[in-house]
Amino acid sequence: MNPKKLVIYEVFPRNHTEEGTLKALMDDLPRIKSLGVDYVWLMPIYPIGEEGRKGTLGSPYSIKDYRSINPELGTFEDFKAFVDRAHSLGLKVMVDVVYNHTSRDSILFHEHPEWFYRENGAPSRKVPDWSDIYDLDYSKPELWEYQIETLKFWARYVDGFRCDVAPLVPLEFWKKAREEVSKVNPNILWLAETVHPSFLLWLRSRGFVVHSDPEMHAAFHLTYDHDGREVFEAYLRGKKGLGSYAEYLNVQEALYPADYAKLRFLENHDTPRAASIFRDELRLRNWTALTFMLKGATLVYAGQEYAIKKASNLFEKDPVPWETGDEEFLRFFERLISIKKALKCENQRVRTPKEGVLVVECDNATGVFNVEGKIGEIELEINGKNLLTGEDVRSRDGKLELDFEPMIVLRDG
Repeated sequence: MNPKKLVIYEVFPRNHTEEGTLKALMDDLPRIKSLGVDYVWLMPIYPIGEEGRKGTLGSPYSIKDYRSINPELGTFEDFKAFVDRAHSLGLKVMVDVVYNHTSRDSILFHEHPEWFYRENGAPSRKVPDWSDIYDLDYSKPELWEYQIETLKFWARYVDGFRCDVAPLVPLEFWKKAREEVSKVNPNILWLAETVHPSFLLWLRSRGFVVHSDPEMHAAFHLTYDHDGREVFEAYLRGKKGLGSYAEYLNVQEALYPADYAKLRFLENHDTPRAASIFRDELRLRNWTALTFMLKGATLVYAGQEYAIKKASNLFEKDPVPWETGDEEFLRFFERLISIKKALKCENQRVRTPKEGVLVVECDNATGVFNVEGKIGEIELEINGKNLLTGEDVRSRDGKLELDFEPMIVLRDG
């Protein structure tokens, strides 16, 4: 398993289909497999709390019971059938692990109220806006045992864990959990949802222990690229230049362990859809291609492959509007997934030879991404084949004429 080559497909089961069940989702597995992805990540599939519930149906991240299936999605037998079907197609299954908190009316809270974080004697939370949950207190050894046993239970069925706001849970817990789970399933992929640096600093300023992304690599194969995302979002708001984003991607090469892998993404369930951010199709195509080329795994949020603009409501029944999908963009997207598998990006350098243009140099390929639709030429010595079009690309006198379409060039030799 090379985490840097993986493509992970995120699914919100409630809103993936009109039925909103695991059975209905299972019917879409052949299509998902045909995209060329490796893992299907199921957002939380557990029963949802009712006390303080947000919206009509509640957040899937407000979990009432870690050890059962939300009856709105189906039964445990439906879950096992889903996993079996995915495995028969060559897909691996990842489930969400939400260990920072539970719903306010969770089984754990009723059975072990002493396992919860408290302020002034009352159960509470580190983030006030997360009003439908109570945080857990990992100073309790018995809580560690319960949580690890739960992971070992799910590890008998699935192939990976995506761990929600993982830096808010002690790193030593994750190390112990990985060691223990490996006795049941040594092939589990561990993905940490790390957090924006500004969020980390805010929590630390309030006295909480929160781990940095480089620390989390001691226990996880993959961490979110929220640190890069923060710089990217500053660029989108006009607060930083494109060069700042390029430079931070280079800083990551020195900041992280030599074999690090980040999860690169343009969208997920917490962000706007990429097609709504980049309303110009050429910008969308350039940023999408860039994301697939960057060193690390790539996340696809269901519907992204069709350039769907509308994001599903996290708290309501709000199915993905598949009928609005762009079939031409889908073909482009499938090509990118195929190209990712052919790239060698153990080493990566990103630069901006011209404002509005990003060049990514990997071991065997160079990407040119005209993310702002500039005209003219850039200084770049390159000869090879554009994997997106099959056309030859040749510099003239050390310069390359810009195209509005993204280029990922497999270099000669």
